[in-house]
Amino acid sequence: MVGPVRPPGRKSSAVRDVRDRLRGRDADRKECRGRAGTERTRTSRAKSGPRHSRRGRPMEFPTHPSVGDDRSGIEAGNGGWFGAGPREATEVRHPTGATAGEAGRGSAFPVNGPTERTVPGDTSDAALLRRTMAEIEPVADEVTSYFYALLFLRHPGLRSLFPVAMDTQRDRLFKALLTAATHADDTATLTAYLARLGRGHRKYGTSPEHYPAVGEALIGALTRYAGPSWGPRAEAAWVAAYTRISQIMIDAATEDASRSPAWWQAEVVGHEARTRSVAVVTVRPDQPYPFRAGQYTALETPWWPRVWRHYSFASAPRSDGLLSFHVKAVPAGWVSNALVHRARPGDVIRLGPPTGSMTVDHTTDSGLLCLGGGTGIAPIKALVEDVARSGRRRTVDVFYGARRNGDLYDIDTMLMLQRSHPWLSVRPVVDEEPADPLSGGIPQAVRESGPWHTRDAYLSGPPGMIRRSVDSLRGMGVPAHRIRHDSIEELIGATT
Repeated sequence: MVGPVRPPGRKSSAVRDVRDRLRGRDADRKECRGRAGTERTRTSRAKSGPRHSRRGRPMEFPTHPSVGDDRSGIEAGNGGWFGAGPREATEVRHPTGATAGEAGRGSAFPVNGPTERTVPGDTSDAALLRRTMAEIEPVADEVTSYFYALLFLRHPGLRSLFPVAMDTQRDRLFKALLTAATHADDTATLTAYLARLGRGHRKYGTSPEHYPAVGEALIGALTRYAGPSWGPRAEAAWVAAYTRISQIMIDAATEDASRSPAWWQAEVVGHEARTRSVAVVTVRPDQPYPFRAGQYTALETPWWPRVWRHYSFASAPRSDGLLSFHVKAVPAGWVSNALVHRARPGDVIRLGPPTGSMTVDHTTDSGLLCLGGGTGIAPIKALVEDVARSGRRRTVDVFYGARRNGDLYDIDTMLMLQRSHPWLSVRPVVDEEPADPLSGGIPQAVRESGPWHTRDAYLSGPPGMIRRSVDSLRGMGVPAHRIRHDSIEELIGATT
């Protein structure tokens, strides 16, 4: 039962505990060295019993997400912690100002990580956060390993929230914390990003009492590895930023718990192999699952507990409530290989909540330009179905790309849609067929077929294709606010 809503502006007990514990943690922290790629640590000494602040009182975990709430925690689940950075698809520009064509190149941090220059002499909290980020970036792997070593050494019970193998998950929590902290002066972006994280993390079993532990590990890792800018002033800025992060996420999760489950059980009812490595998986959720065409969700299989991967819905909402996903098995891909080669009708998987805003604006009559590469054709197909159901005649041009003709596994479906709707044009594009008139990939085909500056563009596919396509569209005069796609960082994470 969800208790009364906390009055606006009043911090929750969990957030107050985050702030107090970070400000009052032991001055003589335990030394802990994390090895990159492992979780083994060495410590200079170990402590037992409850930790105490400088005031001498035990630092206890909170048990309620907000003041006056009678719940003992958010609904439980399995999984890891934070995903990648902001994945909002309303425009191509990332929160830090880097376009998708620039993002994700040559940085150990997420594509939406800090790229802003700090003005010399700027002593604002935001400037201090960015200076810290710049100082630790060259040793990002070491900082991340040390962060997890501290977290699991001091709070071993949290280890069960993470996958057995941390190869993919390892960087996500720490990167998300850093990304959020460095957007502290961008209220709108920060709130939207963290609210999505708070809602999405309910499926991982995240509870309010976990936040202080994560905050301690974050400050401990920064204290050890930050450079000359680190001191009481910088530490206070990070404590304030993390307190704000906790407040937003806890509130969003609490509100979401009052209206939807943390996850859905879904039975596999259809499994169609399209190629040796691609399958269309259809599932029936155990309860109504509201979503919009163009959105995506996270899937967990019974064979890899606590390992979640993102997949887009391959159709607009159906009257029978079924959901379909296009899955390509990739080398060493745990979830993708399980779904393609192992899942069969009768198996039960879990679904996280729907998310994403790569959706059609039905209040305008603008034409659509849709670029889908590989299994990225799945949400494009859903968008076409959504336009068809709206009843409004809008021109839609689809470029469906693949490396070879044989990889265009859904071309028959797309051509069938084209025959049914005169406003729809579908153009297959292949990379490795010199005789094909549209060879050279989607970006080249788009450049040769423009202009597109009056269209709303939707991009879905491999990260490289999206980057090149964004560059092509911008070069052809398509405004940034008309280009929509999922975050590059999250797309990379979805390939396993």
